Amino acid sequence: MLGLKQEMKSTILLIFFFLLLTFVVHYTEAQSAKEEPADRIVIEKAARKLMLYRGQNAIRTYCIALGGQPTGKKQCQGDNRTPEGQYIIDGRNKNSRYHWSLHVSYPNQADRERAKIIGCNPGGDIMIHGLANGYGWIGKLHTAHDWTLGCIAVTDKEIEEIWELVPNGTPVVINP
Repeated sequence: MLGLKQEMKSTILLIFFFLLLTFVVHYTEAQSAKEEPADRIVIEKAARKLMLYRGQNAIRTYCIALGGQPTGKKQCQGDNRTPEGQYIIDGRNKNSRYHWSLHVSYPNQADRERAKIIGCNPGGDIMIHGLANGYGWIGKLHTAHDWTLGCIAVTDKEIEEIWELVPNGTPVVINP
């Protein structure tokens, strides 16, 4: 009887160590598979492209939709234009009206000064985001026309990928 108890304890310990070893191996693989973050985002409005860069290499390219009036710099709240200039990612929201969003630091000082000269509010809440909640099924078809209020839109799957590769503080360059 004592031998059977000892054998059961040994078997249980062996199973425990096997499970622990399996967990450690999978955890280590997951950590090593994690890709290095992007060090900047470049948006080419005319080409409707968002590129993630690491050093001199574009590591991802996405087709995008822009604000309903995509030509020219955003000047005032409600003009449906996407800004142009240099910004950073300064926040993130998994609970937005659109599938996940990364906040772009618009307006910068130059944007505020330009808006003041023409007598308007420069606005804000410029995001890189997925599709409206519940409309993820549209997928890449959303790029058929510019539909945002000034944001940069990608598919739900794409914003999840961008989210993982772009930490807060990442520079964003938005070109005409």
